[in-house]
Amino acid sequence: MASAAREVLTLQLGHFAGFVGAHWWNQQDAALGRLAGTKELSGELCPDVLYRAGQTLHGQETYTPRLILMDLKGSLNSLKQEGGLYQDKHLDAAIAWQGKLTTHKEELQAKNPFLQNLLSAEGVMSSDGVWRVHTFPNGKGLPPLTKAFLPTPKSLIPPEGSIKVWSDFLHVQLHPRSICIIQKYNHDGEAGRLEGFGQGESLLREPTYLEELEDRLHFYVEECDYLQGFQILCDLHDGFSGLGAKATELLQDEYAGRGILTWGLLPGPYTLGEPQKNFYRLFNTALGLVNMAAHSSFVCPLSLGGGLGLRPEPPVTFPHLRYDVTLPYHSSALLATVLDTITVPYRLCSSPLSMVHLADMLSFSGRKVVTAGASIPFPVAPGHSLPDTLAQFGGTIPWTPVSACGEPSGTRCFVQSVVLRGVDKTRQTSQFSPGTSPNSPLHACTSGEEVLAQYLQQLQPGVLSSSQLLLSPCRVVPPYPRFFSSRLNQQVETIPVLATLCSSSLLHRALGRLAGELANLDLRRWASFLAAGVEQDDMEETIQELHNLAQCYQDGDSLIN
Repeated sequence: MASAAREVLTLQLGHFAGFVGAHWWNQQDAALGRLAGTKELSGELCPDVLYRAGQTLHGQETYTPRLILMDLKGSLNSLKQEGGLYQDKHLDAAIAWQGKLTTHKEELQAKNPFLQNLLSAEGVMSSDGVWRVHTFPNGKGLPPLTKAFLPTPKSLIPPEGSIKVWSDFLHVQLHPRSICIIQKYNHDGEAGRLEGFGQGESLLREPTYLEELEDRLHFYVEECDYLQGFQILCDLHDGFSGLGAKATELLQDEYAGRGILTWGLLPGPYTLGEPQKNFYRLFNTALGLVNMAAHSSFVCPLSLGGGLGLRPEPPVTFPHLRYDVTLPYHSSALLATVLDTITVPYRLCSSPLSMVHLADMLSFSGRKVVTAGASIPFPVAPGHSLPDTLAQFGGTIPWTPVSACGEPSGTRCFVQSVVLRGVDKTRQTSQFSPGTSPNSPLHACTSGEEVLAQYLQQLQPGVLSSSQLLLSPCRVVPPYPRFFSSRLNQQVETIPVLATLCSSSLLHRALGRLAGELANLDLRRWASFLAAGVEQDDMEETIQELHNLAQCYQDGDSLIN
């Protein structure tokens, strides 16, 4: 029996977080459209965990993300800050002042052709200024904004050169309380940038932005029946790391006992030709990790750029993808797919694992930083079963690290949460004739869940593993990038994905190296960073805290190769 939804409030802090979030919400919306036309998969994930039902002033039902999004001036392009669902042009006349008015109207940028075509396919703006959405007759009572995704014409695939900001490909309608623009800093240009941790931290010391965030938090939290916690997508490389640190501190103070899962996002790659930008990135990342770990249930860095330190590392590669790591539109899509999979445990309809329990399992003994890995797509070959596929990996870990902490070879995993989704029921176990012996213990398993659990035990004996197996795959319909290799159909709409969260001794090495790099720098050379609100004592304390965190992961026993 399915339990009542245990709501989650999402915070997106920063521009790269906006890219990841746009893909994330597009994938959620695509899954909602899929559910509108199917029965067999509708019981796996509960959309009410992430979405809220509402109603416009005209009585139209809505279903929008439970989301607070913060970004800088100039990041929205044609997207209105108040969204397009609840607008009412007649309300503009309701002004108490009866004297002379002078109106200064900023000219909106034109929507790119992709969004124009997509909106034409989904609805129309009526003459009375109300957005009328084309509904899908599903008979299940899903809100009108739930759409079915049919084969997509090329006009609905965004040209990659047209994607400048995340709002260029977000096609999910947002609530007016979702978007908060920080007018103090610019998204583009050389001046007025939010570059340093101290700048971001000081924003939430200003009554204007603190009160605005608190007001939005109260709006969403007070309408929840059972709020299980907050998931925070936060840029680590710039000043949003400081804003994220203050936001997690605020949440910990006001909502004690709720889960606070922080995903620290780093775009990649970077080059040695921009020393100030690279040093700021190092400082912001270190300060963000330490401070957000202190106030979160756990923090997980996510990046395809290769490494956390100053030395450039090769970007992450996936065998069946041909993506461009320099394009935020590409790299953010993959990180959103990772998030869509590793967050499954607390979004299940049946027997979900709460955010708090997931965090408690992964972050025991002060291990507040975890890493992620993924196989995108998970390579189940035609005619092969899940036992066949897993057996082919042998003793090799079947996922690719996506936390910029290095390769896990020679390190020990303490505990992990693994999710595999999108493997058809008929292929989850091996079919063999009566009287014949199975090829391996995996082939003798009688359920897909048993196959996955036994495989993880064979791969990493003695490791505490929580595993989930879902039928529903990840949706990758446009505007998801078409970067699949020639082995896959470029029109593919769903893919199987394997993803994991892990606490391991890898972090002893990664956090220790990060602390070492900071300790070797002469901070006096970067007075501009310290002038933005960070004291030298703060940096020295951060180095010590990184060493302390690293010690939590020190363990030389039971190494895996």
